[in-house]
Amino acid sequence: MKLNWTLKPYPALSLDELYALLQLRSEVFVVEQTCAFQDIDGQDQTALHLLGHTETGELAAYTRLFDAGECYEQASIGRVVVSPAYRRYGLGRELMRESINACDQAFGPQPIKIGAQLYLKAFYESFGFVQQGNVYLEDGIEHIYMFRP
Repeated sequence: MKLNWTLKPYPALSLDELYALLQLRSEVFVVEQTCAFQDIDGQDQTALHLLGHTETGELAAYTRLFDAGECYEQASIGRVVVSPAYRRYGLGRELMRESINACDQAFGPQPIKIGAQLYLKAFYESFGFVQQGNVYLEDGIEHIYMFRP
């Protein structure tokens, strides 16, 4: 499956794009993971938004990217999500490759820090991320900080 990737700052998102990305994040992070948390956290306005659309225009994959100093001292990738309807096509791997490349292009090559769900540790390690520190709970889900030099 081939996705069309676009990278946009918050002000450039259309209302339909904003609605679709918030709907996808809610579908996965709130409903699927049964985790009541404040997804709309006031950070979307400073993020770059990477959207992966299918040929029919459906949002299949998404991340938000931050330059160094906005969330962490390093650049960061967050809200990594693939639509349940489009899983098992390798889109998670494509999404992370695109996200890392987008960080490099937008902010220049630099270290990247993420707060990852613990069960995805090996997935992120395959992209060169290494665990930093101990496991912590975020909204009742085990997470770890990971760093990609």
